[in-house]
Amino acid sequence: MNDHQVWHLNAAGVSFAVAADSRGARIVHWGAELTDADVEALAASDLPAVTFSSFDEPRVFPVLPVESTGWSGTPALAWHRAGALPAPHLRFDGADRAGNRLVLRWDDASAGASVQVTYGLDEWGVLSVATTVEAAEHAAGPLDVLGVRAVLPLPARASEIIDQTGRWTRERAPQRTPVRDGAHVRASRRGRPGHDAPYLTMVAEAGCGFREAEVWAAHVAFSGNHEVIVERLPEGAGVHQSALVAGELLLPGEVRLDAGEVYESPVVLCAWSGEGIDGLSARLHGHVRGRAAHPRSPRPLTLNTWEAVYFDHDPAAIEELARVAASVGVERFVLDDGWFTRRHSDSAGLGDWRVDQAKWPHGLGVLADAVHGLGMQCGLWVEPEMVNLDSDIARAHPEWILGGPDAPTWRHQLPLDLTVPEVRAHLLDRIGSLVSDHGIDYLKWDHNRELHAAVTHAQGRAAVRAQTLAAYSVMDQLGERFPELEIESCASGGARVDLGVLERTHRVWPSDVNDPVERQRVQRWTGVLLPPELVGTHVGPATAHTTHRTTDLSFRMLTALFGHAGIEWDLTQCDEDERAALRAWTATYREFRSLLHGGITVRAELADPGAILHGVVAPDASRALLCWARLETSGPASTPRVPIPGLDDPTQYRVTVREPFGAAHRHQVADPAWVATGVTMSGRALRTAGLPLPLLDPAQGLLLECVRVPA
Repeated sequence: MNDHQVWHLNAAGVSFAVAADSRGARIVHWGAELTDADVEALAASDLPAVTFSSFDEPRVFPVLPVESTGWSGTPALAWHRAGALPAPHLRFDGADRAGNRLVLRWDDASAGASVQVTYGLDEWGVLSVATTVEAAEHAAGPLDVLGVRAVLPLPARASEIIDQTGRWTRERAPQRTPVRDGAHVRASRRGRPGHDAPYLTMVAEAGCGFREAEVWAAHVAFSGNHEVIVERLPEGAGVHQSALVAGELLLPGEVRLDAGEVYESPVVLCAWSGEGIDGLSARLHGHVRGRAAHPRSPRPLTLNTWEAVYFDHDPAAIEELARVAASVGVERFVLDDGWFTRRHSDSAGLGDWRVDQAKWPHGLGVLADAVHGLGMQCGLWVEPEMVNLDSDIARAHPEWILGGPDAPTWRHQLPLDLTVPEVRAHLLDRIGSLVSDHGIDYLKWDHNRELHAAVTHAQGRAAVRAQTLAAYSVMDQLGERFPELEIESCASGGARVDLGVLERTHRVWPSDVNDPVERQRVQRWTGVLLPPELVGTHVGPATAHTTHRTTDLSFRMLTALFGHAGIEWDLTQCDEDERAALRAWTATYREFRSLLHGGITVRAELADPGAILHGVVAPDASRALLCWARLETSGPASTPRVPIPGLDDPTQYRVTVREPFGAAHRHQVADPAWVATGVTMSGRALRTAGLPLPLLDPAQGLLLECVRVPA
């Protein structure tokens, strides 16, 4: 290694730079794009003052901060060998760069381990971080790995944490916290990300909104336990102020590396924006859409039978539901829970995956044929990772239950131990047979409980990591066997929404709530990370089954339009006016589908907390479709000019109000005058001044369409 080296990755207005010298390797910059000369200057000026009651040399903040480097915060690495060698002593061993991919290497001779960190900066400016730890061939005894974390420095102006919490039917609720001395720790120990997952942890300038301010963010692309930490110490982090720390949360004994074995961390995705949260979303959506696993075909409008029939499966009634669904424009029909043996409630049948002949005397093939004959795809609900104790498979193989049959049940079920090869073979056989025998196009893959005390029967070891990787393996093998098969990730609603599971699935179910008032908020914050085409959005019945709130059909349809749209409602009970409205809605979805699923997500920052404005703008800014909605009453008795974000400043746009599937109820005598005829304004005027919009009643909304006027 030379005395001084600097590696500068830059793309899409983002720079990430690492310098190395006799003090090791350290990150000198992650944020706004800089020149090579600027990066060199930063590397030359990254020694802070030597302070009282501190080390005799300036503190540095290396790529892998650990105790032996003087870092007193959460370490990038933690391990031991039979209780010895607990503090890594790393020697930097060089780097390799290919384009915007940088690989850095270290070794620890005393611990008998080597470490490699790979950074990749993609065309959208999204930084991926992956770490491997390898136990040396000559080492004696296992290396117990306790923690492997990506650590990125943050400047002093990154002073506010924005992350999410939640519960069932209220997922991804935002919360804001000032950065203070100490650690803000968000750890998921649920065996899945959970309803309260730190889905996307953002650290921003104080008061950061959707359209302005700098923001730094991290997402752990993994479906098991993980942690995200924002940490600030009084002495700072070298010349930086604090650190963003993220990685898999490892349970004791989960990773024990024998000689030559390797631990590969989940990928941590990191993004910076100088244009607020929407700027962050633009980068992340571009990254997600660029992945090989991202669906390329138009997202079929879906009907799911769950809230229509629950466990009451009458083949004739369900076939009639399919006929009505096809008549209003549904393109994919999904039979939910209740189709398999002894499944009259959620207390029996999971794990056997055999069609209930009492309910379906002629099998599911008749339904699948009918659905395909109506021109729709056919989908099926499964929950392969779980088992009811009241099932043939649990009675025959109690040793297949993760944690043992005496573990506490959750929704009357326990997890199967997917780390056992025979269990995976059983699932691949049963689920694969269902797909092949019935021509199933789509699986709604559920995961209705957390993994507590997830210990293997054979070894007595914690197994959340192994269980997660085994579930991935089953999905991957099904994907290889059935390349056209699509899978939805559902986990009692939105408890497994992450970019690890989305490497092998094509849609997520973000929440079990179909109440549009609640859904507006859930979809708003789910969409910070995920583009709309991956987020299932359903029209439910007038009175929501989860909240018991009654809302108008027009608002339910408007809310569901902005995602991978669908229906979860017994349409056979709808009158002709409701069916006509649904036909208009499905036609609107098809009209705008390419824009909704390929555009740039925008969200306005409004002074009125009871109103919401969001939508999508075409990549070339030629048109936009936005939702103006009122969720609750608030103080103002009028709607002053509302800025319309995301349009091209010099372009002239024709703005019109569209209500194709029912007019919203107004809380006013008359609309602003421009609404009757539309108005033409520049993108700059719309962005900076905006338009007075109709004052709506709560739980009402309408569409704004903006179309470029030819020059």
